[in-house]
Amino acid sequence: MLLILVLCILVIIISSAVVLQLLPSQNGEVSQSPKSPDAVSVQIVVLGDIGHSPRMQCHALSIARHGGRVFLIGYLNSTPSQELLEHPRISIVALPSPPAFLQVTNKLLFPVAAVVKALQQTWHLWAALAYHTEPAKWMLVQNPPAVPTIAVAQLVCRLRNTRLIIDWHNFGYSILALKLGTAHPMVRLMAWHEHSFSHFATAHFCVSNAMARVLCEQVKITNPPLVLHDRPPAVFHPILGEKERLAALSSLPETSTAAEDIIYGRCGLLVSSTSWTPDEDFSILLDALCQYSTLARSSNLSLPSLLVIITGKGPQKGMYLSQIAQLEAEGKLFNVSIKAAWLTFENYARLLACASLGVCLHTSSSGVDLPMKVVDMFGAGLPVIGWDRYEAWPELVTEGVTGMGFDSAERLVELLKRLLSGDGSDLKLLREGAIRESKHRWDGTWDPIAGKLLGLVT
Repeated sequence: MLLILVLCILVIIISSAVVLQLLPSQNGEVSQSPKSPDAVSVQIVVLGDIGHSPRMQCHALSIARHGGRVFLIGYLNSTPSQELLEHPRISIVALPSPPAFLQVTNKLLFPVAAVVKALQQTWHLWAALAYHTEPAKWMLVQNPPAVPTIAVAQLVCRLRNTRLIIDWHNFGYSILALKLGTAHPMVRLMAWHEHSFSHFATAHFCVSNAMARVLCEQVKITNPPLVLHDRPPAVFHPILGEKERLAALSSLPETSTAAEDIIYGRCGLLVSSTSWTPDEDFSILLDALCQYSTLARSSNLSLPSLLVIITGKGPQKGMYLSQIAQLEAEGKLFNVSIKAAWLTFENYARLLACASLGVCLHTSSSGVDLPMKVVDMFGAGLPVIGWDRYEAWPELVTEGVTGMGFDSAERLVELLKRLLSGDGSDLKLLREGAIRESKHRWDGTWDPIAGKLLGLVT
């Protein structure tokens, strides 16, 4: 009996030692002077493509510029900004992308694939946050995706003595509801998870006043959210000179052959950035372009030809490209050319600065998020026409000043006709408004809110 008791005690001691060794180190175990530039360290978590997470890239650069240390955790499916890659105070920890076979569209298979994907992401995220990065004072998590990000982040923060900040871009359950419907059990489970685990965060950022209201009234978070409106990074800026715009258009393969026609108003250049997902109804734009084509063929309005460049990747891209090819074959896109493009950050910024109009098809799954693409367009001095049937739209676009809204294909074609025909005075006014809006920059918003919270700005 005594031998068994001794063996049990030894097993308990050894097991405890193993568990303690496996626990991640805590913030504060490595001595740091308060005056050290590394005294403020931040893990930034993007369970998505870092290259297409401009807001989180801006967070990372702002922290690093103020002397903080940044560990940026996420997927590297595309190239982030060059400044971020080269900054000595920013380290990127790349997560393995989920296997392609888990990207399913079948509603019956989706729940199974989603669970397997979440388990895979949980393991890789846990390893990255707990073992592949040093303990940090703060963890800044992008939401969505909420699963498994918020739960894993919360556990790591508890174990490593780290303070959690959730940066709310939207609500994950509202996006999932587009696919499965609001009554689906997975959507309800997602909403419960998102609401419950978010209560443990030290602080919250969000992208709109409307979202802050929802977080307080429906999610019932205890710490009032800090509204941190998106602002464009420095790469987006107006190009005002005619020669500079011509040179920029000539340098891009997508616009080089039409550069002079665009500059002299014979061709209108429309740009729309899309994720090709159900929350952006691309058929509205296609219907409007077909109606525009009919007007251009039959009316006396002297409408310019259109070059429409669509940027982005996503699940519905192939479907819509097939529809475009069919419309072209049927002659329904007379005087309209549509091109799909995948551009570098810098080339995309040049394209926006030289375009006639930006088009935003974002419909907002929650009604309170705001599309970053419009912010980038304003940064380049580009006026925007966009879907305006959601609560937060007026926070972003001032009607008749920086852009105009539509709620149907018919209204969209009316705007195209009004802004692109005649003497161009209406479009000129919108461009002037967008150029004024371009002066509002990220640093002016970030420093007094996020910088102060993190202790980087006094």
